[in-house]
This record gives sequence, structure tokens and C-alpha cells, in this order.
Amino acid sequence: MSASAMRRVVVPRRASVSRVLADYQGMAAAAAATTRKAAASTVDVFLSHRGVDTKSTVTGLLYDKLVQMGVRPFLDCQSMEPGDKIYERIDAGIRQSRVGVAIFSPRYCDSVFCLHELAMMVEGGKKLIPIFCDVKPSELAVGSAVSAAAESPEDLARYAKAIREAKLTVGLTFDSKKGDWPDLVSRTANVVLKCLQQAKL
Repeated sequence: MSASAMRRVVVPRRASVSRVLADYQGMAAAAAATTRKAAASTVDVFLSHRGVDTKSTVTGLLYDKLVQMGVRPFLDCQSMEPGDKIYERIDAGIRQSRVGVAIFSPRYCDSVFCLHELAMMVEGGKKLIPIFCDVKPSELAVGSAVSAAAESPEDLARYAKAIREAKLTVGLTFDSKKGDWPDLVSRTANVVLKCLQQAKL
């Protein structure tokens, strides 16, 4: 066989291999996307927090700790993607979860989003674990900004009821000026894990 004939045989073969490889990579990417979507649609614990107060401290650390322990937490900045409808995605995450962690901070009750999340967890009968971070349970009340922004008196009643429920639930207290962050994170993660194990029984 001449060299030119060999070239005619080899070139199409290389092209074929390239097409197969491209097809394989496309299928692999699609499978990975499906896996990510399936993983994102499954939630064990919902983390409710006020981002400006705790996202870079206890909330972010707790999320990482739970992931390391094999728990699937929902955290807005980690679990939501561009294009998601905020309320739809949050509501779905709460419905899927078995445990809710409410990280109360000085400005938590000034957020409609936070109080909506808290009300949904309470109304959904989720096991609620309150963390009182730099705030006492007795100080919790619907904030004036929420009162002004609420869509209806019924919403305000929902928020107030959820806060009352949280006040009557044993939680973890933490003073950021004196406390140990790793200890708080470890204790909270262990409580979450215990609650998840009990939920399976």
C-alpha cells in the first residue's frame, strides 16, 4: 500500500476517534450535570441564617463540617444557582430536609427571608435546632423592617408564632467574644447527626 493510501486510511480513523471522544465527553458532562442536579435536590438539613451576621463564621463553618460528615446541608450560597427562583428553591430545600438549624443573630429577625424560613420549618414539623449567637431568646421579636415589608397580617402572625416556638426550644447559646467557634461547630454538627439518625428509626 502506498504512503498516500495509508494517509487516506489513517486520517478518517483519527477523525472517528475524535468524534467518539467528543461524544463520550458530552455524555460524561451530561451525566455529571444530572448527578449534581440530583444531589442538589436532596437535603438533610436546612441552615437558616442572616448572611451579614454569620455566613463567614458559624454558618459557613457548619456547612463545611456537615459536608465532611456526609450530611447534605442546604445553604443558599452553596445550594442555589443563577436562574433559581429564591422562594421556590428555599421552600423546596426546607420541605426536603428533616432537620432545620436556625442560627439566630442580632439581625436575624429583621429579615423577611429568615422569618419565612423559620415559619416554614416550624409549620413543616421539622426538628428545629436553634443557635442563639450573640442574642438571647428573650430578645427575639419580629423586626420593624419586617413589619413594614410583610405582605399581610397573616404573615406577621406566622413569623411571631415561629419565633415563640423557637424560644421554647432548647438550643445552643454562643458569645462570639468569648466562645470557641470550632467547639460550637462540632457540637452543632453532632446534634444534627444525632437528630438525623433518630429520624431514620
